[in-house]
Amino acid sequence: MADIHVEEFYKDVAIALVQLYGAFPRRVNLFVEDIAGPDEPDEFGLHSKRHMACFGALLWLQEEGLLRYVDTIRQEALDQAVLTRDAFIRLSAPAPAPLTREFGQSHQRAEEHLPTSVQEDLSTYIHLIRTALKDGHSGRISRIMQATFFADQAH
Repeated sequence: MADIHVEEFYKDVAIALVQLYGAFPRRVNLFVEDIAGPDEPDEFGLHSKRHMACFGALLWLQEEGLLRYVDTIRQEALDQAVLTRDAFIRLSAPAPAPLTREFGQSHQRAEEHLPTSVQEDLSTYIHLIRTALKDGHSGRISRIMQATFFADQAH
């Protein structure tokens, strides 16, 4: 079992990427509170470790070339964030068949009767991420995010 902070990281970046993909190519403000939940700064105005971990995950996405933003809004949000070309291509790409089978098991029979173009959309990384988030199982979210991040290294 992974450390809880790593599972939270995977969930945070999954939510952020889904939000940005849903808005693409528009620039949007990406709020930490919308991803990690409400946070009450302490008497000194400092955020919780959970809030700061989520904010750090958003900054990491930028450092790794998955998103761009204009500025930060304190430690509350990224201002005018958008996916990079590489992130958009990766999320839109079809995932390998074994991964698609693993994460689409409950819907697989129904999908067999759909048009090929719809089946292709349902096999993309972004669809698998959305499905894992909907299921809410942290292990599944972690596995699909690892597959998304490390797909090139499998070869």
